[in-house]
Amino acid sequence: MDQGFHEVRFPMRLALGTSGGPVRRTDIVSLSNGRETRNSRWRDARRHYDAGSGIRGIDDLYAVIAFFEARSGQLHGFRFRDPLDFRSGPPGRAATAGDQAIGTGDGQTARFQLTKTYGDAGGATVREIAKPVAGTLLVSVNGIAVTAGQVTFDTATGIVTFAPGHVPAVGAVVRAGFDFDVPVRFDTDRIDVDLAQFRAGRIPTIPLVEIRP
Repeated sequence: MDQGFHEVRFPMRLALGTSGGPVRRTDIVSLSNGRETRNSRWRDARRHYDAGSGIRGIDDLYAVIAFFEARSGQLHGFRFRDPLDFRSGPPGRAATAGDQAIGTGDGQTARFQLTKTYGDAGGATVREIAKPVAGTLLVSVNGIAVTAGQVTFDTATGIVTFAPGHVPAVGAVVRAGFDFDVPVRFDTDRIDVDLAQFRAGRIPTIPLVEIRP
């Protein structure tokens, strides 16, 4: 069976109790003068989660097992809603068409990749958003909202496409707002279930890891 990606979402009620977040890989070498040299081995962070903390009862446990089996363990990827970071702006406010700059027009380019920038005065990181949520996209060009008939987007890739006649002009700033999921897979081919331990408060570990679908 070939690996693939299933456009289905991990059960929302379980994701709300998940622990985890971004992980980076940095090499650090201490020098004889007390200073350090630091080098980032990964260009982008890779998110890791433990969905076991979201399980509250037997029904939740069964739902995870059924979902795990449907994905054939680690074989197939799926969508996951990060309970903290799932929107183009802060999680406590609705997305707006001006949230994220995703490109600058040149009069010819019609396709733009959704991205989210994390930054401050010291630096910034741009994250590619490949799994936006259907029905949530808002787009603006130079601050003017774009109507639905002028643009489409692919929820499987995060690519925004302007219709002919509506391609952004040279120098026009394209911005977008959206909700999104994280593409992940199970980071194990085994889920240990001990109902006696579970009733006593032991929650099984259910590791998830971000992937590039």
